[in-house]
Order: sequence, then C-alpha cells, then structure tokens
Amino acid sequence: MRVLIGGGSGFVGRELTRLLRSKGHEVTIISRQPGPGKITWGELESKGLPPCEGAVNLAGENLMNPLRWWNESYKKDLFSSRIDTTKTLAQAIAASPTPPHSWVLVSGVACYQPSQTAEYTEDSEWTPFDLLSRLVKEWEASALLPESVAKTTKQVVIRPGAVLGRDGGAMKQMWLPFWLGLGGTLGSGRQPFPWIHVADLAGIIAHALEPPADTPPTPSQQVFNGVAPALNTNYEFTKELGRVMRRPTIFPVPGFVMNTLMGSERAIVLTQGQKVIPQRTQEAGYQYKYPDLTSALKEIVGS
Repeated sequence: MRVLIGGGSGFVGRELTRLLRSKGHEVTIISRQPGPGKITWGELESKGLPPCEGAVNLAGENLMNPLRWWNESYKKDLFSSRIDTTKTLAQAIAASPTPPHSWVLVSGVACYQPSQTAEYTEDSEWTPFDLLSRLVKEWEASALLPESVAKTTKQVVIRPGAVLGRDGGAMKQMWLPFWLGLGGTLGSGRQPFPWIHVADLAGIIAHALEPPADTPPTPSQQVFNGVAPALNTNYEFTKELGRVMRRPTIFPVPGFVMNTLMGSERAIVLTQGQKVIPQRTQEAGYQYKYPDLTSALKEIVGS
C-alpha cells in the first residue's frame, strides 16, 4: 500500500512512517521542504495527488509550542495550518482520477466540553463552545469529500487526547521539571486526562487506513476516539509519572499560573479535561499495546 502523509515529519508522523514501513508499505511525506521520499504542498496543489491507496493529514502548528505567545497571530496560524492543509489534501483527493481507498484526518478531543462527570463516545453529540472546539469543527468539515468521491473513499476522523511518547508531544515539555523533582498536578488535578501512547495512535491510524470491507463506504466521516481505554485524572497521571521516574511530585501548578503562562484558551487543555471513551476504536478490533498508564510510562521512561 502506498500512503501519503501530510505533516509526516512531526512527532506522530515519524512514528506512523516507521510503523507503515515496517509493515512493508510505501510512504511519501508532504512537507514544506522538498527531499527524498517527499513532495511539497505546492507540488500537491500544482501536480495533483500522486498515486496512493491511503492519505493522512497530521499537519498543523503545535498547540503547545512553548516558544509562541498566545495571541491573535498564533491563533490564526493554528487554524490556517490545519484547515488549509486539510482542504488542499481533500481537494487533491476529490480531483484525482484514482482517489485513495482511505482518507484519515487526525484532529483532537477538544470538541468535547470539559466535565468531571460526562463521558464521551464517538457518538456523543457536540456543538462548538470555545475557540478550540470551533477549530475542530472547521477542521473536520474541511476534510469532507464530495459525495461522488465518498462512495469509494472511506473518510475517517481520529480524535486523540494528549499524545505520550519519548521524543515529542506532551512528555517533551514535562520531562525536565519532573526529572528535577519539580513536577506536580496542574490546577485541581481532579480533571480527566485523556491520553494515548504515540505507538497506539500510529496503530489506530494504520488500522483506519486498511481498505474498507466489501460494503461501500458511508458518505459521512467515521469517527474514532484516539485515546487509551484507561480513564485517568491529571493527579493520577502526575503521581504515576513521578513513581515511574522515581521523583517526588509535590509542586502543584495553580490554574491561574497556567492561564498567565499559556493564555486561558490554551491552558484549558491542561487544567480541564474530558472523559473520552474509545468505544468504536475497540469495537473495530484495535488491540492496544499500552492500554494503561503504567505500561505506557514505563516504555517512555525506559524503566
């Protein structure tokens, strides 16, 4: 199978590329920079979709980029980097004489309203309520294919929680404070913390890329929650990471500090959370490598 990956050189893209190549698939990355095994976004627009059986979009400005101040220009980049690349890929798929059999967009769980009690499955109804949920709404809408193409191309949306792994994602910024013994709960610590190991997110994407069964694809998007089946709070995550790293976790970070440092619209991702259930992901037969925090964190920390 030949797979085209937008944003394939990022944290999740590297993991997905390794996994697909290990299964014998060919991977072409859409990147801003040309190079071997790559095409640029400009080439995709001018020359159209190269022959492929699957396409994935992982492109987008990092929401948690510590080097970027939370202002209007950054918010604009968050939207345009996701929506423009997704539209470009969807339009290239729609215009292709031989569109791929699977088209996967990786968005996020920010569409679900934070709550300590509500539980969200892929079938949960939701309407945008803040900046990031509006982003998810517009982002997923920009991936929709025309009905004529949707008859043969399976459309999939995967909504991951915090992606945990050794060389990127949420862990990259937590590693040093925890290693120094300065790690602690964020805000109240009672907020749900939906998470997934990067190897499992790559596995769910690879699973979604498989050709559809004999039945023709539905014209709508199939949604999968890209989270581990374990339901944890920020407090449980913090304590388990401290235990696995053998470091104390006694310095809680109050919510107002997070709001000041990151901007309240962005801090909400860490100070509030949602109980997200990967119901359809499990029903589809995906087998998790790291279904619980202990196994995930031990692999990442290497203990």
